[in-house]
Amino acid sequence: MFESSLKQLGDALRANKISSVELTQSYLDRITRHNPALNAFITLNPEMSLAQARAADARIAAGKADALTGIPIAQKDIFCAKGWLTTCGSKMLHNFVSPYDAHVISQFNNAGAINLGKTNMDEFAMGSSNETSHYGAVKNPWDTTRVPGGSSGGTAAAVAARLCAAATGTDTGGSIRQPAALCGISGLKPTYGVCSRYGMIAFASSLDQAGPMGRSAEDLALMLNVMAGFDERDSTSLQRDKEDYARDLNKPLTGLRIGLPKEFFAEGMGSDVAKAVEAAIAEYKKLGATIVDISLPNSKLSVPVYYVLAPAEASSNLSRFDGVRYGYRAPEYSDLADMYEKSRAQGFGAEVKRRIMIGTYVLSHGYYDAYYLQAQKIRRLIAQDFTEAYKQCDVIMGPTSPSTAFKLGEKGDDPVQMYLSDIYTIAVNLAGLPGMSIPCGFGANDMPVGLQIIGNYFDEARMLNVAHQFQQATDWHSRAPKL
Repeated sequence: MFESSLKQLGDALRANKISSVELTQSYLDRITRHNPALNAFITLNPEMSLAQARAADARIAAGKADALTGIPIAQKDIFCAKGWLTTCGSKMLHNFVSPYDAHVISQFNNAGAINLGKTNMDEFAMGSSNETSHYGAVKNPWDTTRVPGGSSGGTAAAVAARLCAAATGTDTGGSIRQPAALCGISGLKPTYGVCSRYGMIAFASSLDQAGPMGRSAEDLALMLNVMAGFDERDSTSLQRDKEDYARDLNKPLTGLRIGLPKEFFAEGMGSDVAKAVEAAIAEYKKLGATIVDISLPNSKLSVPVYYVLAPAEASSNLSRFDGVRYGYRAPEYSDLADMYEKSRAQGFGAEVKRRIMIGTYVLSHGYYDAYYLQAQKIRRLIAQDFTEAYKQCDVIMGPTSPSTAFKLGEKGDDPVQMYLSDIYTIAVNLAGLPGMSIPCGFGANDMPVGLQIIGNYFDEARMLNVAHQFQQATDWHSRAPKL
């Protein structure tokens, strides 16, 4: 059962081979057994989960089931869920119980899916290793001495360890794709605006995007069918016709043009990662695809551009956490200003403070033009590089991460080295493009390697087709860590 796809679980539920209550309880039992070693979940609420499961069973019995009805889905703890503790991995929100549902949560509720629990994450989604969480680091289920990636590390670890059927993540600079690669699962960041950001606690509003994380491209397609959709409460949500992201899964790849950017295959990538990615490209050739050499000349600037723009937006978004209305408040203070200062000093972790300070600096008088404005101009050039590239190819491929999962604590004293973990993923967010990572092999220390697939705007169905055909020809996505 824990190795079943979402489609197989849905078929079993509708055929009354298992009930949603039984399925949900089995996952809760598995979490109880394995989460202490992995720290993938922050919050469980069995009563609420099982109540949803009972409602799902009634819905199935009435013949009103949708594809995900009765299936337990874990939610990254960045999504507000009514009646659930919603912490964003921070001491600042350690006691915040959301009074409303994020749009993504509402979409799953409407589909009859079960909220299995809230997964651990880097504090306010700021990190690439899931070591900045107030609730402690998440461990990679393939090797618990290594990181799972971040910021959606709890989600990635939970899916890889089969603690949930699938889960949600968010991606600001690679936070779905990089942990998916490091944990050997599939993850998709949709085109910016496809999934509503309403009720998703903001880090960098022009970059944040919700997306699905699961075992396979087929699972991602079924989840994206639920998650995507216009929401008038989000000014950046795109009003588009509903589409079936699973519609093209079985199309052959004959004639597919794959672009390989020379910048993605330069120095900095581990030889073990390169070997696995090159083998995946060779498999695509067998499936009928052709290879096109392309260039993304400004992609090398994506990391410095990101670490100007994202902290600038974060410093603005996080100003609302002041100890006045909700969240952490310092126990002792002398006046209002002192309460602000002490609440923020005590409530935020080191990485969040670092990014707030950087963001405040680049937005300050005298530096706005030199840093923030220049970064926005380069962001436009990065997007234009992709536009030119798609005149020559249909999808772009390369490594998701320059290395396999590194040791816990290995990069904690060097923020720049940590930031470089996202060197291949950040440009996609800056351009607002869809990107995904799928397992394509194993590297050093038998740790998973991810292949990144980048599509043109609103080309998620094609990307999922490209990923699905690879997964039909290989079995990397079906391999699981031994717990």
